[in-house]
Amino acid sequence: MASYTWLKVGGPAQYFLTPRSVDELKQILHICHEQGIAVHLLGSGSNLLVRDEGVSGAVIRLSDSAFAEVTVDGTSLRAGAGALLSHVIAEAVRAGLAGFENLAGIPGTIGGAIQGNAGGRHGEISSLVSRATLMNHQGETVTRAKDDLAFSYRQSGIDDLLVLDVTFELYKDDPDQIADRLRKLWITKKASQPLSSQSAGCIFKNPRGLSAGELIEQAGLKGTRIGGAEVSDRHANFIVTHSGCTSADVLRLMDLVRSKVSSQFGVPLETEVKIW
Repeated sequence: MASYTWLKVGGPAQYFLTPRSVDELKQILHICHEQGIAVHLLGSGSNLLVRDEGVSGAVIRLSDSAFAEVTVDGTSLRAGAGALLSHVIAEAVRAGLAGFENLAGIPGTIGGAIQGNAGGRHGEISSLVSRATLMNHQGETVTRAKDDLAFSYRQSGIDDLLVLDVTFELYKDDPDQIADRLRKLWITKKASQPLSSQSAGCIFKNPRGLSAGELIEQAGLKGTRIGGAEVSDRHANFIVTHSGCTSADVLRLMDLVRSKVSSQFGVPLETEVKIW
């Protein structure tokens, strides 16, 4: 799984499946349900740490173009779960639709972004959602409106469901102004985050009213390294991985960070990155 995650670490998957259509996905889920096989849905692997022992069960990756279609109808934009968030942002800008540019620089797919309510200081993806088409582990499809998706900070109420596609409600604006805002946000992110390094985005959620990155930096942990894993010297809430790094290195470093921040500030850090 190392080649499928941004951290470039992790052991093998018991089963690795890439369905080519919704029907094939239904068949896979039906078989897994019948045989009691655990299902893990893989997006772009940008917010994921896979343990060195690997993953038991079926890892399903919606990488086929059938799951990545993006269509625009007026101010509504519909995107498949496998579409990259960066591609959807570009399509929205091209159509003169504003709202998505506030998510500039956030990696991942639409499916992963929706399940984890991806966002940053400029807003969350949930603010743009109109409805979503979901599939349960028996292969049954259901459509839910935004209010039924139970969004909260870096969470949603659809962890037990698979996202097929999402419809967003945006608004018209001048394409040049949208592109200018997008450019400024991207420059800011590039200057403050280690985007050129192997990382998984923010490792910890921000405690209420606080910044996890600032707490980690104030604890003197920038540049701290265990094995091939290192707390980024650019943004302390990022862990970057070097050659020879293992998942165990990352987990040990995460434990160290949590322990130091807790002992110095009395603040428990909650993991944002998913761990398989």
